[in-house]
Amino acid sequence: MARDGDTQQPTREFPEYPTSESLHDRADYRHDPEPGVPAPAGGGPGRGLLWVLGAAALVVVALLGVQATGLLPDFRNPFAKEQTDRSQPPLLQSIRDLSRYVAAEGNFQVVVDVQKDRRNVPDFLLNERTLFVGAGRVEAYVDFAKIGDGAVVVSDDGKSAEIKLPAPQLGETDLNMDKSYVFAEERGLINRLNDLVAGDPNRQQQIYKLAEDRITAAARDSGLTARAQENTRKMLEGLLRSLGYQKVTVTYTAP
Repeated sequence: MARDGDTQQPTREFPEYPTSESLHDRADYRHDPEPGVPAPAGGGPGRGLLWVLGAAALVVVALLGVQATGLLPDFRNPFAKEQTDRSQPPLLQSIRDLSRYVAAEGNFQVVVDVQKDRRNVPDFLLNERTLFVGAGRVEAYVDFAKIGDGAVVVSDDGKSAEIKLPAPQLGETDLNMDKSYVFAEERGLINRLNDLVAGDPNRQQQIYKLAEDRITAAARDSGLTARAQENTRKMLEGLLRSLGYQKVTVTYTAP
C-alpha cells in the first residue's frame, strides 16, 4: 500500500499543454544562425525559379534585338518546304534565219469532247471521257525567201513596179497551255486502276493533238490567208510609194 505522504506526489511530470499564446510565440521565434554558418537565402526555391525565368526573358529580348539590327540571319522553320532546281542549262541546237513576213494572226478556241468506252461494259467500270478547252493561235505569213529572179519588175521610167510573191501560208498551230485546260474528266474504275499500275503519259498529248488539228482546220476556213495577202499588198505599196514609185502592183503565185 502507498504511504499517505506519497499519495499527493505525482509519479512523473506531464508536459504542459500548449496554449494559443505559446503557439504564437513559437511561430515568431527564429533561430539565430550559428557562428560560421551562412544564413539561408530568403524566398527559397520560388525566388530561384523567378531568377531563371527572368534570365531567360532577358536572353530572348537580347536575341530579338540583335536580329532586328540585321546582325543575325532570320529564324527559319526547320521543317519548311524547299525546292531544288537541278535542271541543266539550255543547249542551243540550231539557229535559222527567217525571212517570213507575218501578215495576219488568228486566235482560236476549241472544245474537244472525246469518249472511249467498250460495248456492253458499264461506264463506271470502263469509260474514258475528257472535255478539253483548247486555245491557240495560227500565223499567216509570206515567205520572202521564195522570191526568185525576175519577181520584181521596174518600168523604164522608174514610176511603176510589179512584184510577184508566193502565196501566203499558214504556220503551225501554237497551243497556248496557259489558256487551255481540262474542263471535266470521267474515268471508270478499271481506267483508274490502270493509271495506278501503268499509266499513260501520252494520254494528254493525244488530246492536245486533237485540239491543234481542229484549230488548224478552222484557220484554213477562216480566210486568214486572204487577210495576209491584203495586208502584205498594202505594206509593199506604202513602202515603194515612199521610195518614189507611183504605181505598185502586187500579185501572188498559185500555192
